[in-house]
Amino acid sequence: MKYGQFCPIAKATEILGEKWTIMIVREILMGATRFNVIQRGLGDISPALLTGRLKSLEEQGIIVRHKITGQKGYEYFPTEACKALLPVLVAMGEWGLCWARHNVLDEDFDVDFLMLYLERSIDPSKLIGNESVIQFKFTDLVEQSDYWLLVRDDNVDLCLKNPGRDVDVYFTCTIRTMHDVWMGDRTYRDAIKSGDLYVQGAPALTRNITSWLRPSIFGESDRMPLPDNLTDR
Repeated sequence: MKYGQFCPIAKATEILGEKWTIMIVREILMGATRFNVIQRGLGDISPALLTGRLKSLEEQGIIVRHKITGQKGYEYFPTEACKALLPVLVAMGEWGLCWARHNVLDEDFDVDFLMLYLERSIDPSKLIGNESVIQFKFTDLVEQSDYWLLVRDDNVDLCLKNPGRDVDVYFTCTIRTMHDVWMGDRTYRDAIKSGDLYVQGAPALTRNITSWLRPSIFGESDRMPLPDNLTDR
């Protein structure tokens, strides 16, 4: 994709303007290093297209590819050029909160994507002991309504089946409600008081959820009011 202009915006767009490229950069800046983890954060992208985009980013000096020792496959790491894009992506997200929220559709509330970011938001150092289990029950789902985050030492793993351990904190709500409190559209106190969110567990954890379940980086960003179709409950 060439624009034939010396404008630095044009030159940046030649590198970053293809579909999925910015989203791939987002995933790598959020800590994803392996192909399957990057793909998990993108959803519908095909493996072939992701491979092509990663190769292009490597050629442009945005990422570095390292062979995984003793295994098949590679890991991908951000270069300084990639890290310099973080404030750009944050600014894009804040712009989206103000000017693109009307484009959010019901089908955009994807539970797998939400759980990926909740998994990334856990701070194991703020939990009690070497192992904790956080359970989420989404009342608007039928086939797979329960998800567990198993925290052991510094590792957080998503479980789709009961891990067979005592649960430390339960969250019961809709996908949209969990999105709203994590994104910063609502407070946990407001959601609990209204009956949209039920939280049960050790008081030491439930009294200050945001200390160990970090909010979105956009939690305190300015935003336009939610469209009516997102506030109707």
